[in-house]
Amino acid sequence: MPKKTKSPARDWIENAALRGLIGGLLLLPYRVRVPLCGWIMTHVIAPMAGYRDRIRTNLAFVLPDLPKEEVERLVRKVPDNVGRTVIESYSGAEFLKHAGASPVRGPGLAEVDKAHAEKRPVIFLTGHFGNYEASRAAMTARGYTVGVLYRPMNNRYFNKHYVAAMESLGTPAFPRGRQGLGGMLRHLKSGGKLGMLIDLHMYDGARLTFFGQTAMTALSAADLALKYKALLVPTYAVRQENGLDFEIVMEAPIPHTDPATMTQALNDSLEALVRQHLDQWFWIHRRWKAAMKKRRR
Repeated sequence: MPKKTKSPARDWIENAALRGLIGGLLLLPYRVRVPLCGWIMTHVIAPMAGYRDRIRTNLAFVLPDLPKEEVERLVRKVPDNVGRTVIESYSGAEFLKHAGASPVRGPGLAEVDKAHAEKRPVIFLTGHFGNYEASRAAMTARGYTVGVLYRPMNNRYFNKHYVAAMESLGTPAFPRGRQGLGGMLRHLKSGGKLGMLIDLHMYDGARLTFFGQTAMTALSAADLALKYKALLVPTYAVRQENGLDFEIVMEAPIPHTDPATMTQALNDSLEALVRQHLDQWFWIHRRWKAAMKKRRR
């Protein structure tokens, strides 16, 4: 059967509602709008969108022994982090100023500085954790130009201002697919820096593991690193206790071996950090879609 698509009218209505919410929040002071958007996501949007059930389902699949009290804490805390991330990413210069002051720690920083001096390309690999844009803001504040590879939104009305918000935090921004491939490759060839996300389900990805379960994972970052002799650096923005600040963790570069081995190392790196901060990963994603479908069968 053909895949059902939403009508343009529904897309327009959804976009208008989101634009209204975001626009209203942006009228508030930064330190008010960020926690407020977290509250709205937790108590209004998450129940309506089915995020609470999806979080419980994902946790039951990969962490079945997690105490019920911890599961329910994550049901509240995960949407809060997602909501904060959304409005931060729309806050432009204010977010850049705030996140740009984040300390950057870890053995990867010296390697990145050396690569920059040698005009060697660098690929920063991260996940939907904390606020993944905060690490780009911190590197921008240090004088780096970090491009970003993104997946366009299905809602074309929302995608227009989503891309504009992303570009307000730094350019260049390359959409997935043929449209952005050429520009991204030229950027890397010239010794540029690129940010990529590793933790989305990819139908045509490799059958790797994440939290001990099969997770279809794109090998593209490792492929690019091998082809262009780029550093492949796991980089994460860890949200701090006050809910507003970040610490940027830049791990040692992944050794160049083969794409599957390198990408599994990236999955393992992200998993280790998520286990330390379970409430900061986006458990609302369908990360184990293929494995769950197989189990149901």
